[in-house]
Amino acid sequence: MRLTTKLSLARRIAIGMILTSIVSSVGAPAGLETQRSCHAAEEESISDARMTPTVRAIRRASPAVVNIHGQKTVRTTAAGMVGANSQDSFRQVNGMGTGVVVDPRGYVITNYHVVEDVNDIRVTLQDGTNTHADLIASHVRNDLALIKVHTDKPLPTIPRGTSEDLMVGETVIAIGNAFGYYHTCTQGIISALHRDVPVNETQDYVDLIQISAGINPGNSGGPLLNIDGEIIGVNVAVRVGASQIAFTLPIDQVVETVTEMIKQHNAQRVALGIRTDGGPRDGDGVTVTDVTASSPAAREGLKPGDRVVRVGSTKVDDQLDYVLAVLGSEPGESIQIEVQREGQDMMFALDQSGRSIAKPQTTEELAWSVIGIQAKPMAASSMQQLNRRLGTSYGGGLYITRVRPGSPAAEQSIASGDILLGIHEWQTARLKDLADILRHPEMQPGPRAKFYIVRRNQTLYGHLQLAAQNGRSTATR
Repeated sequence: MRLTTKLSLARRIAIGMILTSIVSSVGAPAGLETQRSCHAAEEESISDARMTPTVRAIRRASPAVVNIHGQKTVRTTAAGMVGANSQDSFRQVNGMGTGVVVDPRGYVITNYHVVEDVNDIRVTLQDGTNTHADLIASHVRNDLALIKVHTDKPLPTIPRGTSEDLMVGETVIAIGNAFGYYHTCTQGIISALHRDVPVNETQDYVDLIQISAGINPGNSGGPLLNIDGEIIGVNVAVRVGASQIAFTLPIDQVVETVTEMIKQHNAQRVALGIRTDGGPRDGDGVTVTDVTASSPAAREGLKPGDRVVRVGSTKVDDQLDYVLAVLGSEPGESIQIEVQREGQDMMFALDQSGRSIAKPQTTEELAWSVIGIQAKPMAASSMQQLNRRLGTSYGGGLYITRVRPGSPAAEQSIASGDILLGIHEWQTARLKDLADILRHPEMQPGPRAKFYIVRRNQTLYGHLQLAAQNGRSTATR
């Protein structure tokens, strides 16, 4: 969960850790030229002694590593609540990080804290091309995000390994935008596995890989490679004041999380009517587990047990392949799916044009389906007591009585007993306020709806990824 005290200038890092991409006013040093190719000489002219496994691993993976940079607005002071009574001031902070290309169309995985609140995400490709990217989906608790790079050519993708069979002591390599030095490569070993690392009172990282390779500000979101040049993790944090202690999200955990958040994003955009299952690694396959009645899939004859092998022109080996392929489709368009059934290849064209529109939702239904909460307005006397206790002047709030498991609210660890003060720039003093906010044109489903709550005499904030509303279609980001 990424709830932060509203008055803090940055996230409190209880054990002295830093998130490695948040750096003030640090860019590439003057006169530094972007590395344009790892292949400065032909391999046949280099001795075998120099062409080590490390060199080969870096050459294999580095074309799929991108550098991310941009500015974000940081709240420096705050008084009262967002909206008319807010007296917040802001400053611009330069940030940088790293990402890995997982789809040739330009889909890139990075850490969420690299792109959080960045309006203009700028990306430098390995060949020196400068471009921009859009935030597609994110998972705040696991600190992961998917961005889409603007590109008119296919991009190299990162070779994917597994974190299932890692060994303490094996050689690992990190590539990243360290202090703005593009494609900095460092080497070390796996120091430990299955580390749980607390960040502050509201967030921790679970089941991390601890490494000795050099990780610096700007490395966040970059790959950790094995000696074969396969990504086995995404670098996320270092321990402040320590030497050669850094932490990485295991790639199997990353793939599972990214797959799920793309699934949720796809569900808001397209309605195929099928559920699939499969393993996290290449070759595990994707199998249809359920077909919704009257859906495009049901109308065309797809059945549980069908093995999906291709979506459009994209070959499907695993769940990440599948959700990325569906991500490339537009709402309402026909999607070509090839499956194997009893040894035979079959082609289906799933037409979404017949998608039904649900009836309008009540305020309570809207809050439950889009955010995942049931709530009631705070009594005026209770708000007065709260304001006296906190020294604030909040105009009202919604007392949360229930949270739906698996909902956006649950993902952010919002709990019964919390008081919802506002979303985005608007207060939630009444249920009607909440309905007006959720129906506002600016509140399209996405990962960046900031919310404010009171919990145990603290004002906290976080970011909700709103679910889709019945009857509303969502454009591709």
